Amino acid sequence: MFGFRHILILAWVIFCVPTLFAAEPPRNVVMLLADDWRWDTLGCAPNPIVQTPHLDALARDGIRFTQCRVTTSICMVSRASILTGQHMARHGIDRFGKPITPEAWAETYPAQLRAAGYHIGFVGKFGVGKPRETDFDFLRSYEGRHWLPDRAGGQIHITEKNARDALDYLKVRPKNRPFCLSVSFFATHAEDRAKLQYLPQDWSEKFYKDVRVPVPALATATALQALPPFLQSEKNEGRIRWHWRFDTPERFQEYMIRYYRMATEVDEAVGRMVAELKKQGVYENTLIVFAGDNGYFHAERGLADKWYPYEEALRVPLIVHDPRLSANRRGRTHEALALNIDIAPTLLAAAGVTVPTRMQGADLAPLYLADSSPNWRQEFYYQHPTITSQERIPATEGVIRRDWKYILYPEWKYEQLLDLSTDPQELKNLVANDSSRAQLAHARQQLSAWRTRVR
Repeated sequence: MFGFRHILILAWVIFCVPTLFAAEPPRNVVMLLADDWRWDTLGCAPNPIVQTPHLDALARDGIRFTQCRVTTSICMVSRASILTGQHMARHGIDRFGKPITPEAWAETYPAQLRAAGYHIGFVGKFGVGKPRETDFDFLRSYEGRHWLPDRAGGQIHITEKNARDALDYLKVRPKNRPFCLSVSFFATHAEDRAKLQYLPQDWSEKFYKDVRVPVPALATATALQALPPFLQSEKNEGRIRWHWRFDTPERFQEYMIRYYRMATEVDEAVGRMVAELKKQGVYENTLIVFAGDNGYFHAERGLADKWYPYEEALRVPLIVHDPRLSANRRGRTHEALALNIDIAPTLLAAAGVTVPTRMQGADLAPLYLADSSPNWRQEFYYQHPTITSQERIPATEGVIRRDWKYILYPEWKYEQLLDLSTDPQELKNLVANDSSRAQLAHARQQLSAWRTRVR
């Protein structure tokens, strides 16, 4: 007979079983990209000078990759690589102002997520030509200056505008659709035409009262003289900007403090965004990635800015807050060789979207979600275009491993072979050493193979 117990079982089947087997809601995506922000511009790096409590908290609630590098250390190329998951040789963005074609855009992470039903927002520095309104559901793009006109006729700092625009998006987005918000900060990029280079907001000054920044160990004449001769030239842009920012002890202190103040301002903006995600109840269903677009010389090797394939310009921060991380795995660090081209496939895979075959990076999630580490890259290809002239910023190619690095400046026909296991400071060029002939031949072969592979 069909009794009361059967009725209860039937009710449980009707009302509970569908809930148990229902698909998880699509995961939201927030991509936070800082400009000219190297790996150690984080309190948790550790760096005892810079104040970044909100990013440190995000790292404690996620995972921090300590060995992330970029495949090209300049903003427009790296940003194109982050969007496309591709090397410069494939995406073709090799100069300022050059846009991503509509065909190439269709395979970027924002376009792929939009095609999958995501609501797409973008705020801040696009950096790859001019963004097309039709590619986004919400677009507020601007860059180049630290202080911008506001609606009241005054001025607003670009980082504050980034924060307000991002919060606007989070508040007006459709609540019935998954979303992808990319916030691309202009900070900590210098305002190149400004005398003081870094123009922070007044409120951050209190965090750096009476602070003295240690001079880097490689800010020496010896390290400068270890560079190729054409990088030591006063025509080299890295040397020119070193004079702008670091050529006296007083200028070094002032400009580094200004740089760190702008980092703290970005951190505060990130904290406000995270607070809004928590307020809306979506923080634990949102993949959040924070990264830098390239590294930065802080007077090391007598240089300023980026461009060249040495550690200071290559290495960037990478923090991933992934809701799939179990509590006992949060707050860890990972030493895998991550790259900027890994960001796009990681975002797509976390959203359950198929990664386009033309993406050359890899999903990072198996490194921190799987019980056993997958096979992972041990080297990568570096490529940088000529900017203006070979004297100002020459082209570069290279193969970079954990134990050695091979660099070619093709316009100058100049090679460097560096043994990173014995020379981590990258000061001794072994190209002319008889004992390095076999290694040099192997490195040249690897570079040739990479050229074919990345097209």
